[in-house]
Amino acid sequence: MAFPARSLRTLACLAFSLAAAVTAKEYSNVADLPLSTYDFVIVGGGNAGLVVANRLTENPAWSVLVIEAGPSNLGILNEEVPALAGPLFAATSPYTWKYTVIPQENADNRQPGIPRGKMLGGSTAINEMWYTRGSAEDFDRFAAVTGDKGWGWDEMLPYFFKNERWTEPADKHNTTGQYDPAAHGTDGITAVSLPGYPWPIFDLVMETAASMPDEFPFVLDYNAGKPIGLGWTQTTINGGFRHSSAQSYLADQYISRPNLHVLVTAQVSRVLPASKGSTHFTKVEFSQDFETLHTVTATKEIILSAGSLATPQILLQSGIGNSTTLKRIGITPLVNLPAVGQNMTEQPLVSNSWFANTTQSYESYNLNATQMQIDLALWNETHTGPLVSSSGAQVAFLRLPEDSPILSTFSDPAAGPETPHIELEFTAGIGLVTPVPAGGGHFISVQAAVVSCASRGTVTLNETDPSPWNLPVIDTGLFREEFDFQTMVYAVKQIFKFLASPVWDGYLMQPLDALAPALESDAGLEAYIRSNVINNQHPVGTAGMSPKGASWGVTDPDLLLKKATGIRVIDSSVLPYVVSGHTMAATYAFAERGSDLVKATWAHH
Repeated sequence: MAFPARSLRTLACLAFSLAAAVTAKEYSNVADLPLSTYDFVIVGGGNAGLVVANRLTENPAWSVLVIEAGPSNLGILNEEVPALAGPLFAATSPYTWKYTVIPQENADNRQPGIPRGKMLGGSTAINEMWYTRGSAEDFDRFAAVTGDKGWGWDEMLPYFFKNERWTEPADKHNTTGQYDPAAHGTDGITAVSLPGYPWPIFDLVMETAASMPDEFPFVLDYNAGKPIGLGWTQTTINGGFRHSSAQSYLADQYISRPNLHVLVTAQVSRVLPASKGSTHFTKVEFSQDFETLHTVTATKEIILSAGSLATPQILLQSGIGNSTTLKRIGITPLVNLPAVGQNMTEQPLVSNSWFANTTQSYESYNLNATQMQIDLALWNETHTGPLVSSSGAQVAFLRLPEDSPILSTFSDPAAGPETPHIELEFTAGIGLVTPVPAGGGHFISVQAAVVSCASRGTVTLNETDPSPWNLPVIDTGLFREEFDFQTMVYAVKQIFKFLASPVWDGYLMQPLDALAPALESDAGLEAYIRSNVINNQHPVGTAGMSPKGASWGVTDPDLLLKKATGIRVIDSSVLPYVVSGHTMAATYAFAERGSDLVKATWAHH
């Protein structure tokens, strides 16, 4: 997939540019598709779907079609420049699904958004690119829960390596002591690197952590299976460019394969059985104008890789779900799987910002058009400078203290004693979720997320109008379980303690107005958290795995849909628990192993 020319764009182009003309095997009109039958049809060209498309087309005898609801990723400047991600998942972005959530009763009845990428690359094309695998215990729990040891850490590590190509940072600084080379792959497809631009906050964070080693121990590499501690952030950036699944798994040498076709701007409505009443599914129904319906046939498998929100919606629309509910809303039930759309797990996040006595922060270019032009020119010419990475460089994964009353009061949802409960992200700027005050300024932010959370939510159809073109009804269940809320209170207090270090004297100034009362009393802190919590954009679990033959769950450990044939689910929806970090890396690894499971099934067919 050829990149458009890297000429310098003007600031006016920073919001969004039209996608470049698609390449020969990437189609924007269904009428141009050369085939109507494929061996495999993959629904969704995102985090997982493009991995599967890449791996299955390694076999030249197999034909593969990817159907993506959004446009091509080509020609979108914000998708290329790592630091310009903000507008991509803004509420007005044309590159996200406009998902909303129902009022969250434990978050002041607010409806925080849950942006999901709607273009080739999916959410890997719009996210902050943080590459965190989770703990070894997370994966060993997957193996234990499903009865398939192949999902365990030791067995999954080769798949992480298969996905990953460790890459030097854009500024080519000495990375000794910032990561563990033994924990990373060097021959994979997706680039992973350390921060490529040194914001002043980085040294202050490391100095503070060194002064508080008991509470903030240094961890050389949080991706080595034991993430507890504070360490350097790893992100999917390749020489100053975002490296989404579209940039990596759909690069020139892959999209040019004659057995791979990609159809963009085509939204899938349902999967259809081979014949009326059958539970063997062979057809995918979709539309490009939400009026004319088209179908394409898969002779081997339909692979759902639409993500934790769209995959359950497609299953429900197809009559796969709770049969009683489906019948009530007028959808003919075909496969009774009550767990479809249930068990949604989403991490709560609270961003906390302070004014900073500096001129070197994210705001230096984000709020200054002249500086933006200078930084963008530098990026175009050398792929260096402040635009080459996100504004974050350190992350702390922490557990509640063993003597915490929270652990003695509530059941611990973490996978084990070496799995974090919380994540703190340190960034040189106000962050992407907090409005800049009217007077402007420079800021630092520390975001707190409860990464091992107990609450559960749901994805269901709009019962008053269950059209496949309507968005699903999403309940992320923020703070439904008190464990999550109390853990967030602890997490934010840890931030306050960290920033109270003398290291920050003269640099840290007053908190933003909304945060000020939280520093004054427990009641103020609790009110602040409820009025500012948002979704961390890591939903999983809505088509969760369970042991083969189990009456619960949605998919077997081989990711095949239960009680039916012809459908496999390969995306984050199959994770029965959320990993204790960001979900992109785990989804890549799941998709790599899922691809091998597909290959093994059809090796002799």
